[in-house]
Amino acid sequence: MRKQKGFSLIELLIVVAIILIIAAIAIPNLLRARMAANESSAAAAIRSITSAEVAYYGAFPTIGYAVQLQDLGRTAPCVPVPTSACLLDNNLANAVPGSGGHSGYQFLATGLNFGSPLNSAFVAGATPVTPSSSGTRDFCSITDGALRSQTTTGGVPPNTLAACLAYAIAQ
Repeated sequence: MRKQKGFSLIELLIVVAIILIIAAIAIPNLLRARMAANESSAAAAIRSITSAEVAYYGAFPTIGYAVQLQDLGRTAPCVPVPTSACLLDNNLANAVPGSGGHSGYQFLATGLNFGSPLNSAFVAGATPVTPSSSGTRDFCSITDGALRSQTTTGGVPPNTLAACLAYAIAQ
């Protein structure tokens, strides 16, 4: 009788079953880790937008805070003007609803003027592009600089003071 070389069908099936079991354990953990990374990135982006809004207010005191998120971005070569202040990376400045987002989140920043020519307040918000897949929390910040969050309801990021103030301050 000849000596067989290679693996039997049973041995191959056992190896495939072990690989599938390991994948079933590892993939959900990987997805949760990616979601946590997206949420951390969104919180950091809201902090960056808040800092950019404060810098914009100082650079353009006759306007106040930026009218929209894109005004905080840049085009190369960058010369700061009210519609392109060179304060944020364009990937973040253009991650508005309908754009595909940035790190699984979409962002808005809205200058609020309350009837005066000066934008005396702002709201910066973030919501997951795909709730429960790219993230589970919305984030926002207003003129006071506090980061706020809540479980996402989907839709667009908060863009009013009332909506943002309804969120709990993030720990």
